[in-house]
Amino acid sequence: MKQEEIQYDVLHPSYKTLYDLVGEDNMVKIYREFRGTQLELPMKLYDRNELKEYLGKISVDKPDVKKLSHTYGYSQRWIKKALGK
Repeated sequence: MKQEEIQYDVLHPSYKTLYDLVGEDNMVKIYREFRGTQLELPMKLYDRNELKEYLGKISVDKPDVKKLSHTYGYSQRWIKKALGK
């Protein structure tokens, strides 16, 4: 089945934003997969429990806590705790 041509000018603002961010094909995929669904996206990109487990496994003598904090979006205090420091 051939996809109809998307009329950008009349898209809902949410779909215009998706179109601009990910392109037409991916916007259509997202539309087909999630239409009618209310999505709530977490503020954090990384899952707290998974990240804690991951950080607990890294073997670095002196991890750069500031860099890890910036990379993963958690406080330096939380990172230190997750590292067991």
